[in-house]
Amino acid sequence: MATEHLSPLDLAFWRIESAAHPMHLGALAVFTAAGGRGSGAGPSAAEHAAELLAARCAAVPGLRRRIRDVLLPVGAAAWSPDPRFDPARHVFLVRTDEPAHTAAGPLMARPLDRDLPPWEAHVLAGPDPDSFAVLFKFHHALADGLGALALAAALFDEGPALRPAARTAPAPVPVPVPEQRAGAALRRLPGALAARFQEVGQALEIGAAVARAGLPLARPFPGGPEALTAGASGTGARTVAGLALDLDEVNLVRKAAGGTVNDVLISVVAGALRRWLEGRGDPAPRGPGPRALIPVSRRGRPGGGGGNRLSGYLLRLPLAERDPLLRLYRVRAAMDRNKDAGPARGAGAVALLADHVHPLGHRLGGPFVAQAARLLFDILVTSVPLPGLTFSLGGSRVREVYPLAPLAHGQSLAVAVSTYKGTAHYGLVADAAAVPDLPALAQALRAELDALVREVS
Repeated sequence: MATEHLSPLDLAFWRIESAAHPMHLGALAVFTAAGGRGSGAGPSAAEHAAELLAARCAAVPGLRRRIRDVLLPVGAAAWSPDPRFDPARHVFLVRTDEPAHTAAGPLMARPLDRDLPPWEAHVLAGPDPDSFAVLFKFHHALADGLGALALAAALFDEGPALRPAARTAPAPVPVPVPEQRAGAALRRLPGALAARFQEVGQALEIGAAVARAGLPLARPFPGGPEALTAGASGTGARTVAGLALDLDEVNLVRKAAGGTVNDVLISVVAGALRRWLEGRGDPAPRGPGPRALIPVSRRGRPGGGGGNRLSGYLLRLPLAERDPLLRLYRVRAAMDRNKDAGPARGAGAVALLADHVHPLGHRLGGPFVAQAARLLFDILVTSVPLPGLTFSLGGSRVREVYPLAPLAHGQSLAVAVSTYKGTAHYGLVADAAAVPDLPALAQALRAELDALVREVS
């Protein structure tokens, strides 16, 4: 069997992880229990869901592989089957009296076991027999948001329809004799050298764009609050919050103001941050605003294949702007400029630099790269589109899906949003010590959308 090495970007996510800053992403799915499961006869809906997840995960090849270091190239890592794969090490039934978001915080803080396939599913069984939740955790080395969607979808009742198409085995290639190999290598040499020079040029171009973004800044942005930087000295504890907004209202704003749904969703984050900081009594935001990293997928199709295929845009959130509609216009203009430049240009494309780093560089430089993240951006704002299907597990239907982004070293807050069944679901992950009032920020999201609706109505 050929060794499947981690891609450079996947390897980077694997190497920068620390105990206080685990690099897994998550999704909190809230279910309405199937009829009859809450009656007390037989297993509960949550217990039935845990049994199904444990049974189905063994049939998903991507969930049975672990990561192991390899000898060559030096510093590299590769995927290998887990010979002792046990669903009981990955699927857990958690009985709790807390709301699902509250219970998810400590679970998001806990790193995945790096000796096992890097994923977990926690079925949260609360006091309400008619509802339960599942927290999925996937290491970022295993998948990005869309890749994680494909893996999770394989566990749902609708799984087979969402699984990526099976890859066709390549036709056997005749093995050339040594003289043929030498001649072919000489013929390929000019092209190979040209490709290496092109890669160096691309790396230098991206590196220059990153430098122009303001890497030397010691603070996140002029006049910025400590709330967005205290994560640098945080304890690793996590708190999670979520909020669901009516997608019809988002579209009402979009149609009146122009732009895209994503422009509106990002603008809502900017306005909510301003409202939240004002409510905390922090100084009024001024200057160019915090730098938001907006990941951009480079996949040809949703969920196709595993691993990460990401670039990104860097966007200054206009917190100093008092008018909600003007904030939206500024976000839209900035996103238009990013799109005109493309995802391979600009400071947000820093993820592409991973392709030009030797595996040993990822291994030795991982801790430095992890700590340098706060010099590039102040907050992650990402969106994960979901298919227009109704997901279910053992007949219990998903009614809410909150994506949860990893919190890099030095970051206090990460925001993720998905649209599902006519609703925009915001998932917030924060350093518990730096942001003890995360629910207040969640409510500020609603206040900002209400303000935008009033402006366009």
